[in-house]
Amino acid sequence: MTTIGTTTDQRLRAYRLVAVSGGVSRVVDGSGRVIGHVAQSGDGDGCRYRARRFRATSGGFIDFGEFWHLDDAVAALHDSR
Repeated sequence: MTTIGTTTDQRLRAYRLVAVSGGVSRVVDGSGRVIGHVAQSGDGDGCRYRARRFRATSGGFIDFGEFWHLDDAVAALHDSR
């Protein structure tokens, strides 16, 4: 399990990342609740992170955008709660 960097926004430090498959991590809050997924694409300077959340009402995932930094993708999921 990976933690969010200590240099990040204080509100994100309780979140953990759990590897699901190649380049996809589940974002879990401090109580163990899954708040979404972050998928990594590309590598090096071209690496992007897509934030996604499952919505039962829509029957699938909703994209919250692509970001240059992992912390920004996690913040988008946090803010969408």
